[in-house]
Amino acid sequence: MPRTALTRDEVLDAAAALVKQHGPQALTMRKLAAELGTAVTSIYWHVGNRESLLDALVERTVQEMGAIRPVGRTPAQRVVSVARRLRRELRERPHLIAMVHERGLTERMFLPAQQALVHEVHAAGLRGARAAEAVRAVQFQVVGFVLVERNSERSPVQSPGKGELWDTRAAEQDPALARALARPADPERLFTSSVRALVSALLER
Repeated sequence: MPRTALTRDEVLDAAAALVKQHGPQALTMRKLAAELGTAVTSIYWHVGNRESLLDALVERTVQEMGAIRPVGRTPAQRVVSVARRLRRELRERPHLIAMVHERGLTERMFLPAQQALVHEVHAAGLRGARAAEAVRAVQFQVVGFVLVERNSERSPVQSPGKGELWDTRAAEQDPALARALARPADPERLFTSSVRALVSALLER
């Protein structure tokens, strides 16, 4: 029996879940209605047609990305916290982020994070072009890192792999380095250490 009590937020939640899992092509009004246990006409009543639904998902994604708030005791710690949260948000919703980009709203989506970064680089004493450069450097670091991660996840199995390429003969003077490079990277640790080093250099007055 179809549901009768349904809210717009529930429709958007279910639609976002479908897009996150399978991409925008998987989002049909019929499939969404089946997920919610309701009639297709009820979906139209709450969100309009499919294009209106996609627009609503894009707007919601932009708003969610604007909820990033810095944490930490120092400007450097707070900048790193924004970078880590931004990376996590981008990683968790690649299909939705792609939809935002396709609708020409990428700059608007990043604006709140940029404003948070501006506040912190000002607190660290940077102004003008140097402050702008610091904000952009952090943003580019985050976006670039995420793109590399996504590309690595989608790439085919490599042969020979890192373990075969980086044996002790490849770095005879530093076998510990060879062993470390032969192991898979820890993306979270690598991102945090690289963004901390970047921020430390950027905020030096």
